[in-house]
Formats: sequence, C-alpha cells, structure tokens
Amino acid sequence: MNLLKTIATQVKNWFPAPTVHAHCDGPCGVYDPASARIAAEAVVSMTKKILDLQPPTSNNIEAVAAYQNTLSRYIAIKEEQAHIAKKELLVLWTDYFKPVHLEQYPDLHTKFWNAAKLCSACKVEVNSDNTEKLMSAIEDIQSIFWQTKGRTDVSWYRAN
Repeated sequence: MNLLKTIATQVKNWFPAPTVHAHCDGPCGVYDPASARIAAEAVVSMTKKILDLQPPTSNNIEAVAAYQNTLSRYIAIKEEQAHIAKKELLVLWTDYFKPVHLEQYPDLHTKFWNAAKLCSACKVEVNSDNTEKLMSAIEDIQSIFWQTKGRTDVSWYRAN
C-alpha cells in the first residue's frame, strides 16, 4: 500500500495537474434568475386567485367543502412557489455572485436580502403589493445578473 502511494506521488510530481479556478459551482450558464421569476409569477397568480375567490353564500356543505378545497390548494401552491423563488434567489446569491460583483454593485446583498424577505412575506400574507414588489426585486436582480455576464439584450417579461 505504501509503495502504491509512493508511485502515485511520483507520477503527480512528473505530471503535475495545472491549478484551475472556477467562477461558480457549475459551468457558466447554469444560473439564471428566470427560475425565480417563474416561481414568483405563480405567487402573483395564486394571490390574485385567493383574493378573487368568493366564499359560498349558503351553508351547503358541498359548496363550503369545494371552496375550502380550492382555497387550500391555492394557498399550498402560493407557499410552495414562494419557497422555490426564495431558494432560487439564495442559490444565485450565494453560488453565482462573487466579491467582484459586490464591487460593481455594493447594494447587491441588500437587494437579495430584501427579495428573500419578500418571498417570506408572500408566504405569510395574502398581499398583492408584496407580490408586485417581489417581481420588481427579481427584475432588478435579473438586470444585474445579465450585466455581470456582459449581456444587455436579455429582456424582462412576464407570463401574465
């Protein structure tokens, strides 16, 4: 076993591997704020649906059950998608952005912090204003992201 280690060490000395530096955890192009936008758009949509949903006017048990079922499904989707948006933002923040980006955008941490907090607020509340603030925060982050890649041709768009 010791002989094998000695041979391996000698081979490494004869043929040293070059030192490499990675910009991010995965190959460039893996990260994209679009996934956060899509999840946030679902939060916007579910919030609108929750606010538009009308409770039954009668005590009909089937109507009440249908209302509660629909409401709980909308809430579950809103919660799940807000969590996904938050996760996507946090991965982008912690894995893609580097100190050099902070030099260019000194408020970058604050932007991500506020966006993540908006994801939480959208989970806790049913508030259209917060959903629109979240979309604006993600739009701002998307703009910065693509600027760091030298791309100014990536448009912001919304599915709804």
